[in-house]
Amino acid sequence: VVTATEVRDGYRELRVTYPDADGQPIPAFLLVPDGDGPFPAAVVLHQHNGERHLGKSEVVGHLGDPHQALGARLVARGVVVLAPDARHFEDRRTGVTGTEPHRNDWLQHYNGLAHALVRGDTLARAVLDDCLRAVSVLSQVRSASRATLGVVGHSFGGSCALFLAALDPRVRWCVASGAACTYRHKLAHGTGLEMALVIPGIADLLDIDDVVGLLSPRPTLLVSAERDPYSADAPAIVARCEARGFGRLRHLRYPGGHALDAQRTDDIVAWLATLLQLGA
Repeated sequence: VVTATEVRDGYRELRVTYPDADGQPIPAFLLVPDGDGPFPAAVVLHQHNGERHLGKSEVVGHLGDPHQALGARLVARGVVVLAPDARHFEDRRTGVTGTEPHRNDWLQHYNGLAHALVRGDTLARAVLDDCLRAVSVLSQVRSASRATLGVVGHSFGGSCALFLAALDPRVRWCVASGAACTYRHKLAHGTGLEMALVIPGIADLLDIDDVVGLLSPRPTLLVSAERDPYSADAPAIVARCEARGFGRLRHLRYPGGHALDAQRTDDIVAWLATLLQLGA
């Protein structure tokens, strides 16, 4: 359902909703370049950063960190973008909409995890089900090319991107920034686990290098940094995947910490421009 449309410079910005598994609306921005297409397509998943009042609005460039505005950068290069709110972010907070923080934002997110666990479910399953629905919605956009549909995200969004691409063969490429770190490394170093990554027993079955390996042979870009605890052992993940024959895996390693910066954002866009044969 399209709820509003704004004409921007070179594209249209549509506010849309589509149902989650319980029939509740998932709010999202759909960015469509001017012209007939078909255009490459991307689901762009937002970060966490402890700012649950920001979701889709940050990745389309309305608010927040301008380096997170990958959706705006991609539509300017001729990519159809779908940017949804994850559960408990921005307009998917219970009783709260908009982009102002609320004192109970963290509690709603925690309850999403805790309430799911006591029902024998997980927040991870619900979040990834929402991501699969985003792929389904974007696949139905007339001007979007299914053959070049992919996913990009940073931090929480990057972690979701990796699991989504591993689960869904419709995802033809993946960019995950600030997200390539194994459970074993996090557990050994006391690194926090994002609530949507809490999957009971997963560390005894597989790890993030196994998840990344499931993306082969699809083009995949991992972005990491030397002082980022959430991509700390990315070089080891890449080495293990390459040893298993993953030949289309690219890794960009930077100095600095977790946050995206101008260089990383530019390099992500440049990698996608080459991959998708985007114009200037």
